[in-house]
Amino acid sequence: MPPRALSPSGLFLIDKPEGPSSFAVVAEVRRRTGARTGHAGTLDPFATGLLLVLSGSATKLASSLVGLDKRYETTVDLTALTDTGDREGEIVERGVAPDAEELERRLGALRGEVELPVPAASAVKIGGERAYRLHRRGVAVEMPLRRSRVDALDVISYSDGIVRLDLRVSSGTYVRAIAAALGGHCATLRRTEVGPFRVEEAEPERLIPAEEALARVGVRDGGPRAS
Repeated sequence: MPPRALSPSGLFLIDKPEGPSSFAVVAEVRRRTGARTGHAGTLDPFATGLLLVLSGSATKLASSLVGLDKRYETTVDLTALTDTGDREGEIVERGVAPDAEELERRLGALRGEVELPVPAASAVKIGGERAYRLHRRGVAVEMPLRRSRVDALDVISYSDGIVRLDLRVSSGTYVRAIAAALGGHCATLRRTEVGPFRVEEAEPERLIPAEEALARVGVRDGGPRAS
């Protein structure tokens, strides 16, 4: 019988609520199962949606899951920029919301391959220290650019300066950076898909076996993920 720390083994699909950090969600799963536990990509505390939480010996599968494409729904307030790119930051500039034609022009410039600054309140290391810690201390730094891919950036609704968007993006894309590039900030953010996994499937007690999870992302026998 395998040691407790390696069992139960598999993938939990968790629908993270607003408020707790991803690490708090992982810690709760660890307390419940008693197993070694990890994740395949975090969400900000204000964000909701799909977290892939790996349990037991399946934590070694993280490298096969962290690079999966993501899908999000977000509402962006186009009347104000914040220093974090989301509603938790300080407003640094107010403006007039664009009309529908101008909004589409801005969206068009953000589809495809894009290169945008990493948000100041992120976990990226600057000079060996997390950017969000520098931000909290009021240290101004020039954030690096990150190249990513935006496969879809579609308007669900737009009214009174608030646009609701459906995005399909490559791993590592900061939706807050897209909101800032549009001239606003994220008011809400929800991750609806990670690769082939959908938030509608999320069940806290259901454990997907490692073999099934790998098969769904196109990995066989620990080999590389299929393109």
